[in-house]
Amino acid sequence: MLYLWIKTLHIVFVTSWFAGLFYLPRIYVNMAQTPNPDAYQAMLGMAARLLRFTNKLAIPAIIFGLWMMIQFKIGLTDGWMHAKLLLVAGVLGYHYTCARIYRQFEQNKNTRSHVYYRWFNEIPVFLLLFIVALVIIKPF
Repeated sequence: MLYLWIKTLHIVFVTSWFAGLFYLPRIYVNMAQTPNPDAYQAMLGMAARLLRFTNKLAIPAIIFGLWMMIQFKIGLTDGWMHAKLLLVAGVLGYHYTCARIYRQFEQNKNTRSHVYYRWFNEIPVFLLLFIVALVIIKPF
């Protein structure tokens, strides 16, 4: 029963974490497009709050995932888990990159267009797709 609760919490926090990673670059798209300084500042505040919230969601997502893996020995020797952990490292890298981009916007040093951020916004979709596929299909 403990396993099912930990798994539930892991899924909820991962889903919430990804919601932030899906929306934060969308704010960057709008910030890169707006010529209005007041709107820019409002979106900068939204991005700051969402980034802080997303940072806090990542921690329990990772803790519950590691807890499941270690206590219940889920996939420790399986190739699918190694691939999943590699992709999770990619998610963490993406999250870190979102924070770096935020600091560039905060310092008014963004050099990229809204088109770049539209493409950048698609990365977590593919990461999540591959992670979920590995967990459900367990191809190796």
